[in-house]
Amino acid sequence: MIKTIIFDFGDVFINLDKVGALENALLNFKLDSIPEDLTHINSLYEMGLMDTSEFVEFYESSFPDVQSDKILEIWNSILKDFPHHRLEFLKALSESKKYKLILLSNTNDLHIEFVKSYVPFFNEFQSYFDVFYLSHEINLRKPNPDIYEYVLKQNNLVAAETLFVDDLTENTIAAEKLGIHTWNIDPAKEDVTTLFETKKELFS
Repeated sequence: MIKTIIFDFGDVFINLDKVGALENALLNFKLDSIPEDLTHINSLYEMGLMDTSEFVEFYESSFPDVQSDKILEIWNSILKDFPHHRLEFLKALSESKKYKLILLSNTNDLHIEFVKSYVPFFNEFQSYFDVFYLSHEINLRKPNPDIYEYVLKQNNLVAAETLFVDDLTENTIAAEKLGIHTWNIDPAKEDVTTLFETKKELFS
């Protein structure tokens, strides 16, 4: 029986444009692919192991022909709309008091501040969770197993009584290895609001 539901943020509640953002970066940075050093820096920033000023300075020095405002625009271009019906779903779920609700998101300070700037109900959204984990605040990142172990331990959760909803296969596979139930949601075809229909076997 499921007692706790852990949700990802991107492409679960807020829509992302991963393909468009990648194409935008490759075009503006004049790259054929994202080099390993950029991927490494992005991961460090996402884990809060590099602050925003250091992160932006790295990009400015790596791409001196790109203005800092443009760098921020490219970085945030992955973030799209937050459909209100998903907020209503979460609100009803929270008010039911049937489950412990946790958010577990790989994100960073620039993205969260940008989301707050155009999603007027972000604080309301956050209030519906019992615990709200952002990777850059806890210095851990999916799909590394230590982030799931951290959440289980911090909240005294039983893996077999926990469901994790995430759009990335590598993240759900890592959670499954610890005995956590998962829903690897396909944002192109599925919506988090159908949770109880899609995973009804876990709630019956």
